[in-house]
Amino acid sequence: MLKKTVLAVGAAGAVCASGKPNVVLIVCDDLNDYITGIPGDKGHPQSITPNVEKLAQSGVAFRRAYSNNPVCAPSRSSFLTGIYPHTSGNFFWNKWFTNPVLKNSHSLMDYFRKNGYYTAGSGKLMHHGKPDEWNEFKHKADYGPSVFDGEKRIAHPCVPDPFRQIGGVDGSWGMLEDIPFADDDNPQSGWIYSDWSKVTPFRSGIDPTPDERNAAWAAARIKQFADEKNDQPFFLGVGFIRPHTPLHVSKKYYDMFPLDDIELPVIKDGDAADTHYQKLFDPSQKGLRYYRMLLESFDGDKALAIKTFARAYLACVAAVDECIGQVVDAVDNSPFKDNTIIVLTADHGWQMGQKDYLFKNSPWEESCRIPFVVRAPGVTNPGGVAEHPISLIDLYPTLADLCGLSGDTRKNDQGAILDGHSVRPFLEDPQSREWAGPDGALSMIYVGDSKKTFTPEEKNDLANQHWSWRTERWRYIRYNDGTEELYDHQKDPREWTNLADLPEYKTIKEQLNQDMSEVIGPMQQFAADKPKANVSVRTQAKREAKKPKWDWFTALDQNKDNEVTEAEWLAWAKQSQKKKGESYNEENHRTYFKKRDANGDGIMTREELEASKQ
Repeated sequence: MLKKTVLAVGAAGAVCASGKPNVVLIVCDDLNDYITGIPGDKGHPQSITPNVEKLAQSGVAFRRAYSNNPVCAPSRSSFLTGIYPHTSGNFFWNKWFTNPVLKNSHSLMDYFRKNGYYTAGSGKLMHHGKPDEWNEFKHKADYGPSVFDGEKRIAHPCVPDPFRQIGGVDGSWGMLEDIPFADDDNPQSGWIYSDWSKVTPFRSGIDPTPDERNAAWAAARIKQFADEKNDQPFFLGVGFIRPHTPLHVSKKYYDMFPLDDIELPVIKDGDAADTHYQKLFDPSQKGLRYYRMLLESFDGDKALAIKTFARAYLACVAAVDECIGQVVDAVDNSPFKDNTIIVLTADHGWQMGQKDYLFKNSPWEESCRIPFVVRAPGVTNPGGVAEHPISLIDLYPTLADLCGLSGDTRKNDQGAILDGHSVRPFLEDPQSREWAGPDGALSMIYVGDSKKTFTPEEKNDLANQHWSWRTERWRYIRYNDGTEELYDHQKDPREWTNLADLPEYKTIKEQLNQDMSEVIGPMQQFAADKPKANVSVRTQAKREAKKPKWDWFTALDQNKDNEVTEAEWLAWAKQSQKKKGESYNEENHRTYFKKRDANGDGIMTREELEASKQ
């Protein structure tokens, strides 16, 4: 089994003999493989990312880098503390700084500050921001520009229904020059920034987008560091929102991708048939629901629907590439060029309709895979492409190693030691296959109460999650009901053919399962299809059948009169959105209720609810 050790690197890892290197960490949101710069990749052929490509050519790009939990909050809580979600118990949407393990461990920025660095950050880095982790923090995360109708944030009017009903974040795209409600008498309507505590107008063509604002801040701060002529090394983090929804950027980026010329992502018809994810999740799960709603919004024209969304996504990728270039150019035009490590990555990828899924938080390649580019002067050789799988958990120990940091990464014994390993061997020799870490990259898809915090001792709860393991050749997925998927990337790079049920792959599956389990740790119920000790399969099946199952109608029917009123629906929706950490839009949920109230009598029956789910 792989062993974790307390980090105490010392000065051996320093890049430059004259002193510790500076660090610039650039984190994008929802950025999949739609970038250039990594030869032989299967991303979108029309993507325009010259600045990412330039950075990749000046350092080492990882062809197989993965998110450990492909959704915003837990991914960031994990890689910015260097601790797996299953180690800390911070599986999903909880605030990381209230977690009993993570709050007693040094975050990456806090560890750099502890080692004498001046730390400055801006934008979306942690999903749940905590500015006092930094010496200075400029702008909090802002998902804008957003559309405001004078009362609330909504999707852009150009987005067709029903996709527009998803709301002002995930359900919106549009050009900033297409000013919503421009002819409206309400001066408060139109584009606004997305500070949820107040309404701040955004003037298209005048005001910077949040990403542009953060890029400008980072470039100016780098120049200020140079002007200060201070010997103290700096750690600068900048988090860009795009291409996270809403997909709102300037027309010039949309114009780079004429709709009629957009090439469809390569998607195989019926690719979801041999998968298990859709069978295990409720049809209302976002990725499945968003895909259905997108196609419905274009009258079932799959090609037009996906091309329209892909165009907006590509436009946002091109926009954030310019912001990345501004930051990298600021380093290259400063005295720090030869003594500054630059890392570009993302929290997770994005599924663009593959397997009938449009979102993140899936166990497959498009959702789990991320860009990971490192330029470390004195260590990396320009243009390297590393082949060995790594994951975001390796970011923290890599930077600590390259910068020669020392000391325990735990604040006390209640914290956890780092789970990842330094990728230095692959920076020095991208073709190497030898390092201290595992042969594969682990990703977890959380199942359960999004607000529950698990202690590290609750290992049985690990068995209730879905797990994905990516080696250089294979992707192995094990779901919490014991079903499996297996893909051979050597022959099937798009994961079209699930080999898990073929007997000739039994030995391979067992080995991959064993390797993955070593990284996860003990799980008493991991093999959910196996009986518990001293219990027959039949007895176990009977016990499972007796367990009460969650029933949506019962949850909605608060007074248990076998009828659901609009008030009951709205109360449930508000509570549900709060649990998910999402904003509540009452008008949208009134619309959802009316659609389910088939006869329009103001009462939804169980039959009407079941019919609406079909």
